[in-house]
Parts: sequence; structure tokens; C-alpha cells
Amino acid sequence: MMFTSLLCYVGLLQTPLVPVLAESARVMTPAIQEMSGIVKSARYPDTFWVHNDSGDKSRIFAIRADGTFIGQKPKTGDYEGVEIGNAANADWEDIARIGDTLYVSDLGNNGNSRRDLGIYAVTEPNPMAFPAARSFAWYPVAYPDQKDFPPKGTFDFDSEALFAVRDTLFVITKHRAEGGKGPVGAASLYRLKRPQANRVNMLKKVDQKADLGGWVTAADASPDGKVLAVLTQAPVQSVWLFDATAPQDKFLSKPLKRFVFSGGNQCEAICFDGPDSLLITNEQRQIFRVSLSRFTSVR
Repeated sequence: MMFTSLLCYVGLLQTPLVPVLAESARVMTPAIQEMSGIVKSARYPDTFWVHNDSGDKSRIFAIRADGTFIGQKPKTGDYEGVEIGNAANADWEDIARIGDTLYVSDLGNNGNSRRDLGIYAVTEPNPMAFPAARSFAWYPVAYPDQKDFPPKGTFDFDSEALFAVRDTLFVITKHRAEGGKGPVGAASLYRLKRPQANRVNMLKKVDQKADLGGWVTAADASPDGKVLAVLTQAPVQSVWLFDATAPQDKFLSKPLKRFVFSGGNQCEAICFDGPDSLLITNEQRQIFRVSLSRFTSVR
């Protein structure tokens, strides 16, 4: 019995420990309840745009990395963010930026049955000056390989990850097992080039990955556009780094490094804060800062 216990103890010592994320900040306004996307501002220092998941108003919020909000607070009540006109939050899942334009992804599709998927375009507002902004474009999108709504077999047409590389938008899908039951670690990468507001834009599938260890809930590209960070949530929480300079945009085929972690609760959003640091946020209003020095190389 003692010998068996000793073997178990030795086995535990040989098992690599999964680091637990340490909270670096917490969002300080209760109006932000289920953070589902985050992107860093190009115009305003230490400013990050976030939004809630489905069920909220059509609005975005400006926050700092320390969790405090940026904007006008009414004399009564809490900070309400920046309302986006000409928009509706059916299932907002991520936010990206190209120049001064914010792109809000309404691509959440848990049941894989939506036929009104699309992306809103909003000129980045001044969060201290305006409580509202207007979406200047709505880009309807569709998956070329989805024929049935919902599909037969696995559910491969939900997306919580939108990012931009070289002024082009990309989408990574979140897969579920047959009938939509349970997470699958596979993912597909689609490109949306030169979207048009007057027609349905067919996404172009450019790459795929058989197993990322968990379903994808967010992604962002580094400021220089050379590295792609992809967040996975379940069953394994991790961040992958991919080579975003891969030929023909096959980013998922060129993994560089990975950071596996635990204790992040429901992690739904990620963005770069400079070239060597990532911010991860969850639906519990926590913010985690992760240095790229914590990542290990993968083959």
C-alpha cells in the first residue's frame, strides 16, 4: 500500500503543473456583464473596446487595462457605454479593428440555424465625447460549405473569433459534436476580403485545424500582423500562437507556441496589448494579463 502511494506521489511530481491564471484587474462597471470581445484602440491610449454577449443592447464599452471605464456617466445610474445605432445584438461574439474602424461580429450561431449572420462597421468614437455612434455598414456573410440549417452531423458554423491581418478580416469557427452536443477542438479559418453591404458575402475557407484541444472563443493579431493568438476554452483552456505570415493565409497550419492554463472561468475574449503581452477577459468581468514569455514552443 505504501509502495503504491509512493508511485502515485512520484507520478504527480512528474506531471507538469498547469498554471492558474492570476487576475490582474476586474471591470468596474456592472453594465458589462458577459464580456465577449475586446480590441485595443488605435486612437486613444490605454483604451480597449469591449461588448457583452447576446441579450444586451447594441452597445460597446471603453475600458482601461485596470478595469476602469472611460466615458460619460449619467448623474444617476451606471456607465452605459456607447450605443450603436443601426445595429442589433443578436449574438455579438467578438470585435476587431482595421485603422479607425471597429468591426463587431454578429456571428454567434449556437444552433447553427441562423441565416442572418453579419458584421457591423463603426468608425471608432471618442468615448469621452459621445454616448452614441452609428454603424455605417452591415456586411451580411454566409459559409459556403453550409447547406442545411441546422446542418446534419457536427455543428461547424458558429464563430466567436474575428480578427484582422493586413487590412483583411478573418473568422475562426467554434465546433460542436453531432447535434450540437458538447465541444469539439476542430476549427476552420475563413477570410472575408473586400466585403460589400449590398449583398451576402460568401466567406472563403482558407485553412483548418483538426484539434486545438478546445473550442475557439476569441482571436487577435499582433500589432505588426505577424502573430495570431487564438483562445480556446473547453475542454482545455489555452492560447495558441500561429504564424500570421503563412503563405495563402494558412495560419492554423503554422503553430508556433502554446500556453495552457486553468482558473480562467468562462474566457471569451483576447487582444494584444503591445507586442509581448496579451489581455484575456471572461464573462465574470475578470481581466488577465499574460506575457508571451510564458509560452512554450510546439511542433
